[in-house]
Amino acid sequence: MDSESSDTGVCGCCGPLRPRYKRLVDNIFPEDPKDGLVKADMEKLTFYAVSAPEKLDRIGAYLAERLSRDVVRHRYGYVVIAMEALDQLLMACHSQSIKPFVESFLHMVAKLLESREPDLQVLGTNSFVKFANIEEDTPSYHRRYDFFVSQFSAMCHSTHEDPETRTRIRVAGIKGLQGVVRKTVNDELQAIIWEPQHMDKLIPSMLFNMQDNEDADRVSGEENPASLAESCFRELLGRAAYGNMNNAVRPVLVHLDNHRLWDPNEFAVSCFRIIMYSIQAQHSHHVIQQVLNHLDTHSKNTPRVRAGIVQVLLETVAIAAKGSVGPTVLEVFNTLLKHLRVSVDCELGDSRRNSGSSISSFRNRDSDERIVQNAIIQTIGFFGGNLPDYQRAEVMMFIMGKVPVYGTPCHTLDTAKMGHQGTKRIQTMLLSSLIMVTSGFKCKTMSAGLPAAFLEPLCSISLMEDAELRQLVLEILHNIIDRHDNRAKLRGIRIIPNVAALKIKREKISKQDVGFMKKHGQQLYRHIYLGCKEEDNVQKNFELLFTALALITIELANEDVVIDVIRLSLALQDMALVNEENLPMFCRCGILSLVAAYMNFLSQMIANPGLCQHVSKVIELRNLEAPYLLPEHVFREKCPLPAALQSEDRGVYFSVCEVSEALGGSGYNVERLCVPYVPQVTDEDRLTRRKSFVDTVSLQVDILSNSLPDKSQLAEEITFETLKKAIDTTGLEEQERERRRQVMEKFQKAPFEEIAAHCESKNNMLHDRLAQIFELTIRPPPSPSGSSSVTSGPAPYQSVPVYEIKFPDLCVY
Repeated sequence: MDSESSDTGVCGCCGPLRPRYKRLVDNIFPEDPKDGLVKADMEKLTFYAVSAPEKLDRIGAYLAERLSRDVVRHRYGYVVIAMEALDQLLMACHSQSIKPFVESFLHMVAKLLESREPDLQVLGTNSFVKFANIEEDTPSYHRRYDFFVSQFSAMCHSTHEDPETRTRIRVAGIKGLQGVVRKTVNDELQAIIWEPQHMDKLIPSMLFNMQDNEDADRVSGEENPASLAESCFRELLGRAAYGNMNNAVRPVLVHLDNHRLWDPNEFAVSCFRIIMYSIQAQHSHHVIQQVLNHLDTHSKNTPRVRAGIVQVLLETVAIAAKGSVGPTVLEVFNTLLKHLRVSVDCELGDSRRNSGSSISSFRNRDSDERIVQNAIIQTIGFFGGNLPDYQRAEVMMFIMGKVPVYGTPCHTLDTAKMGHQGTKRIQTMLLSSLIMVTSGFKCKTMSAGLPAAFLEPLCSISLMEDAELRQLVLEILHNIIDRHDNRAKLRGIRIIPNVAALKIKREKISKQDVGFMKKHGQQLYRHIYLGCKEEDNVQKNFELLFTALALITIELANEDVVIDVIRLSLALQDMALVNEENLPMFCRCGILSLVAAYMNFLSQMIANPGLCQHVSKVIELRNLEAPYLLPEHVFREKCPLPAALQSEDRGVYFSVCEVSEALGGSGYNVERLCVPYVPQVTDEDRLTRRKSFVDTVSLQVDILSNSLPDKSQLAEEITFETLKKAIDTTGLEEQERERRRQVMEKFQKAPFEEIAAHCESKNNMLHDRLAQIFELTIRPPPSPSGSSSVTSGPAPYQSVPVYEIKFPDLCVY
């Protein structure tokens, strides 16, 4: 009994000696925790803390001590009261002394987060969020949030059995991460939050909740983890600086890999849309570069995964194309073209490997690779189509440099091992991407849209013996030449009764375009001429050729060009009638119908009454006597074709004399109309594995040995008639005189460009023939001793010492 009274006396005696801050803290806790915080005593504690800020650290330490004890004893009511008191003190006190108090506060929050009780975890998170919204006067040099990042990330992945509790924990975790972001991203001393070890926890936690939308219908607003995670994700990316973009995007790509979200890729596309719209515009090229690098790492993955990544790249490029894309413009195209080649190579390799396996599996793989290729082409086209004109011209040149052409080295895309089928596939893909890039391209001058470095390889491809490739080339030319969007009005080849009703837009041809046609016009005419004489032409080829002629007339025609295109049209008519190329009847009738449609269009465009009358007369006569020479009939299914074309019936063909008379009356210089059009000869015929038309030029002689007739063919029976012909030279003299007259007339009236091209082709042929002769006749010199002797041939040459070789006097000094 004495001991009990003595203990009570000591406590009663020492009670008033307790520090005041402890007494004030004890007084805020009621006897029954259900009564809540004692507000009157809380006001006293707050006034004391504000009046004596140096006591804040002790108040915080004591509160932390009580809270830890209550947590261990599961007295959660007092825990809630302690946290409420801490929150009020934080909001009321802003001074230098608050730093030690914050450490105690964070220690208490960490205690709550470590608890397995969901209510305590949510309570601690709410307190941390309130703290995160407080702007501190001075930065903290030593505070770290590593624990909170890890703990909040773990809460974001909660797998609690109860759905409502699981949602509460996840929402609390996302709010906690949002608080960490707000507290750290604007503090230069907390840049460590952007390091990979933290981003690898932050980003996947948000993406995990964005991906898991099962609670979206049950919960809405801020309590929906998916919408809250997306908001936090946007806020984090919006605060990312230039040097932090890579660390922010890389975890997204890793998460998509780990969860196999590239196929299907709806979530991946959604993520990168959020990224591109959240970051600053000048940082877009960082994201594009990251996706490109990721595509490289997956170059050997399944086609659907690669297609998913390419489609994501398409979305990022679509958003960034109109903004700043930095130095990655050509890098984007280079990487995409490289993967296009890899896809084609995989497709062909699979076709060779699976030749003996099941057809269904091969077709599935083939269709998957086509998905990749189409996605790449769409990305190239969309990106290129949204670039400014000066960058688009560079991209066009870049892609054209990748297109393989027979006979020329292709250093950028190795197609040597792909064979004819693989090379054609690459050509088709690259030309298709060029069509998309050139779509909507409006060049101020034609020399800027069709420079020589671009036009020459394009025309070389147009000579390929493949109808599809020629169609693609013509569509590219249409995109570049058509600067006033008239092509849609010219679709389909037909006899247009009233061209004025089409309301074609046009401007007066500029001096720059006049110079372009003088320099490159013959190249365009030659392209059209040779495109018409292909045996595998179909209706679409003739339609595109008609559109090309019409666009040249609209955009680039002056008086000289009009004469040139009429000469070209008449030459096409003669080619179809003479038929030296042994073209099928469909192609011959198609060429003549093309000429009719174009002459009808041209006569109305230049508004020449005489020419219009002549063209109308020919078309009317064809309707009556030869409907198969008009496009409306020849391209109709099961159109009856004649066995032969009657060249004697001149009424159904266009007459050079009547055309000259009609144009001469309007002031045109018609002297050149009398000179037949002959396409210029270039190296393209040799490069494209095509039989050259050199033999159509009268002054060129083929001296190849294999073209010489056999001796048995040269033998001829000598009769009286042959001797008489040999003696009578009058006919030969007349033929020679006529030939000279034609040559003189050609050099007097033909355009200078055509004469220059003609002479240049003769010069090139002479050099080629001389080179072949030298290769056959010049024997190799004796080789010095020590080198291997030549053993091939009938008489091998023996090695000769250097000192015994006889050198010419001019070579010795």
